[in-house]
Amino acid sequence: MREIKNVLICGIGAIGSIYADKINTYDSEHLRILVDKTRFEKYQKSPKIFNGRVLNLNYILPDEDNFKADLIIISTKSDGLNDAVKNIKNFVTDETIIMSLLNGVKSEEIISETYGWKHLLLSYFIGHSSMRDGNKIVFDGVGNIVFGVKDSLKTDINDIETVKRFFDKVGISYKTPDNMYRAYWLKYMMNVSTNQPSAILKMTFGQMQKNEKFMSFMKNIMKEVQNIAKAEGVKDTESMIDEAVTAFNKMIPDGRTSMLQDVEAKRKTELDIFAGTMIDFGKKHNIPTPYNMVLKELIEVLENDF
Repeated sequence: MREIKNVLICGIGAIGSIYADKINTYDSEHLRILVDKTRFEKYQKSPKIFNGRVLNLNYILPDEDNFKADLIIISTKSDGLNDAVKNIKNFVTDETIIMSLLNGVKSEEIISETYGWKHLLLSYFIGHSSMRDGNKIVFDGVGNIVFGVKDSLKTDINDIETVKRFFDKVGISYKTPDNMYRAYWLKYMMNVSTNQPSAILKMTFGQMQKNEKFMSFMKNIMKEVQNIAKAEGVKDTESMIDEAVTAFNKMIPDGRTSMLQDVEAKRKTELDIFAGTMIDFGKKHNIPTPYNMVLKELIEVLENDF
């Protein structure tokens, strides 16, 4: 029975740092954080501080070849994915399980072009947002990695149990839904409908939840995602909006979406994988996406001042 021992994490921002901290506490000897030379020097001078504690991590550079990973977790921003795909090459074997915690619905497709689907799981993080301020990250501990397979004919379903055993040992909370592809798109629906308007309106989760006009606006954005999801082959889309709204209402009132935090810090946002991808899907299926077209224009206005 396969066991996960060596783990490589690529990206230790708001999400990656959560699991770098968890795994490092469990077994620092067999964890490596993949960084380029610039980030290595940066973290040496100014290490990540997670919930008030300095993260003392073992870093590894892309050109090293003395470490082979049983599990690779990619948790970069969307604009770092292509570099991540190239940089993990030396650490991948024929049995390495790869998980991507990136937002959106395209990262696994991109990863599969290089490494195939055999050991590539669909996955995402769902929970309370981490709050990021420079090198400091604060997280209240509420969150799960949701994972599974897109197509059991292409991906080894035994990898699900292998990852579950490892997460149980480490103490990582997770869910493995029966219909992973639908769950994957449900998370995307939440991201598209909350990240983007919150970044424009500068609203916390609580402000959005209490504002009836916002909630109506959010549901109209969700409807666009619902239509696209159905066209992309997602089953049982009828109840997705109600489920997404229920999940949204559980977010902590003082929390801020990752895109709002990016705008406040004048960082490049993930607009390309939200409105950008939605518009592309709309063209592909001849489905109107007017809300996402307007959101894209407005966020580009904000980014123009970065």
